[in-house]
Amino acid sequence: MSDAENSAPGGPADGGRADDSRADGTPAQDGRADGGRAQGGRADTVAALAEKIRAIGQQSTGGPDLPPADRVADGAEPAATPDASARRAPKPDEQRAQALRATAEVLTAGGAPADFAAAAVAELGEGAAELLRADPWAVLALPGVRPEQADGFARGLLGAGAGPGDERRARALVPWLLEQAALRGDSAVEIGEVAAGLERLGLPEPATALQAVVVDGLVMPFQDELTGPEARATAAGSDDDDEPPTRTLLALERLALAEESLADGLVRVMSTFVPGEDAADGAEAPEGGEDTETETEPTTETGAAGDDGPGAEAGTGSGAESGAESGAETAGGLAEAAGGSTPPAPGPAAWEAAATAAPSSSATALVRAVADSALVAHTGGEASRAEAAALLHAAQGLGLRAWAATWTDQGRQSLAGLLPAGAAPDVATLADLLSGTAGPGRSGDGTLALDLLILLDAPLLDAELAATLLESLADGTRLVLSGDPGQLWSAGPGRFFADLLAAKVCPVVASRTPDFGPIGELVSSVGIGELQPVDAPDKEVVILTAKDGAEAVHRAVQLLTDSIPRALGIPAEQVVLLTPGHGGNAGTRALNAAAKARLNPGPGRFGGFDPGDRVVHSPAPGVIRPGRVLDGDGTGLHLELSDGTRSTVAPAEAAKLRHGWALTVHQAVGRRWPGAVVVLPDDAGAGLTRQWVYTAFGRAERHLSVVHAAGPALPQAVAERPARPRTTRLRTILAENAEPAY
Repeated sequence: MSDAENSAPGGPADGGRADDSRADGTPAQDGRADGGRAQGGRADTVAALAEKIRAIGQQSTGGPDLPPADRVADGAEPAATPDASARRAPKPDEQRAQALRATAEVLTAGGAPADFAAAAVAELGEGAAELLRADPWAVLALPGVRPEQADGFARGLLGAGAGPGDERRARALVPWLLEQAALRGDSAVEIGEVAAGLERLGLPEPATALQAVVVDGLVMPFQDELTGPEARATAAGSDDDDEPPTRTLLALERLALAEESLADGLVRVMSTFVPGEDAADGAEAPEGGEDTETETEPTTETGAAGDDGPGAEAGTGSGAESGAESGAETAGGLAEAAGGSTPPAPGPAAWEAAATAAPSSSATALVRAVADSALVAHTGGEASRAEAAALLHAAQGLGLRAWAATWTDQGRQSLAGLLPAGAAPDVATLADLLSGTAGPGRSGDGTLALDLLILLDAPLLDAELAATLLESLADGTRLVLSGDPGQLWSAGPGRFFADLLAAKVCPVVASRTPDFGPIGELVSSVGIGELQPVDAPDKEVVILTAKDGAEAVHRAVQLLTDSIPRALGIPAEQVVLLTPGHGGNAGTRALNAAAKARLNPGPGRFGGFDPGDRVVHSPAPGVIRPGRVLDGDGTGLHLELSDGTRSTVAPAEAAKLRHGWALTVHQAVGRRWPGAVVVLPDDAGAGLTRQWVYTAFGRAERHLSVVHAAGPALPQAVAERPARPRTTRLRTILAENAEPAY
């Protein structure tokens, strides 16, 4: 039962979004699930099932009631002392060893590799052996196991009793289908799509099985009201004008609760926000009622010509410093009145002084929006990060406890570099902020000790991580979510930032600061669906064609090892190769093998790696840590990471280590390199989207080479395929709990 890695763009192998496929993992012809194409009979069955689920209502998913705590009955022997219990009970190591042996025996009896015992015990607990004997299809919960493999295991244990309609099989298949959808980014799945997936997997009566699974509480059902084009299309074919069109969704409990918690957190932050007041008597707000409205269209305007020129960067010149000082003077009375124990609450005059002194009009709009609102969305390209830096500096000047968080260490260093000299570099990665290894620390109630958090790279947060972040914020904390809506979404399920923009429950400040230079011009044109040639007098952008994947690999490695270092002075260590997937004739495996042969040939004496190899460690989906191999021994591979720290990857974690000259674009999000070579193989056409191309081209700072073997698929993707849609519930939940006021 091996897990074949997905070589399609953004597949599970790199923690990104999987290729467009159906709910059971098979490819869909048009890149979308085809549950809606069911024949008339199946459509009627699914509709009837949706009605039954509506009648059942949302089932409780809190799990079975726990039994009451054990009590000593009258006359019963008292509980054994801890020492006596410890002597009788096996030691934890012995218990685990016994569980592993028993599980290995069951796996072997069913024809599965005994090596899966550790994964089974980790996933199912120390009672895995008994559980698998009672329900062989529970093996489907293990990583990498597919339905046909689980069916074979069940036949090995049950013989002829392992039929396709076994209710245990249905109970395992439905969550598995939803887990596969989660790998593609969906936090919920339409019931028709799940029913179609069950049919393809040979379940005799999918509608009956779905109803039983819902009643048992294994998944959570929802009736969501449709909005937008979907609602109009559904209403056009319906005779009922009174009832709004709805769809029935199924979701895994953890994802359903994450989106509910996330929506609750957003509403809580907004509803508990109390703006500050001017401290001095008679202080007047700015006259004339300056226009403080922000641009509310959630569009990327990185290519728009604005009034923010190249010199309008946060933290440069005297404007940012004088603005912060002015704001600090205005808020000084507040801080003094607080006695240093209560955070200041700057009033309108203080915020307006800081906004007026901001270094660009977009930064001014951002500061004004934050003055009036607890939750603000900020959209823009790479250049817009300067506006976030300006806001951070202004807020600190007002005496607020303000921090910024980024997705990667490189992003942290980049943002800190935009702050004025001498400013407090209160910037941390999101992971460090939440873990407590960096940041302001926690208050007594466990929330982050913050008045304002500016989160960059917001599109990269999945629903579960975003919910964790909101739970860490105290009531009334200001939160600014900043990011480029044109980039790839999170590796995990959900569409947090895009759903928030679509819900229109908070002000949205669209940056008018364009990304400069030929690369910025090219990325901006891709963002609006056009692939236009750009003028690149210093070879900032170079497009090369290749007849097939093999030639694409040859050209890309030549650019990495010779052409770019020699012609542009960018060393190979600062150039990255980017490609859609790991497999294929021009995926990361082929590119890394060719790059290693040229740059650091060796026998791979440490599990396929040699000292000097460029690598990436992926401790979790969507997270990568670039580095270089120093050496290895019995404890694992010793790495020097890109941030200068050192780390050891234990042998058990070796599967999460890859060579790193070439990455998938999903692995590269949140980072940029002086030079980038984007490889478009001849077999990548079906998986390309505008979102992918936009993100790939935007990874380059000084030079971008595109090795192009995809033919007309590239311009077609840019013009016709914005992004693979995701099914989520956050927008619906927000609509039920907050008014769309922007």
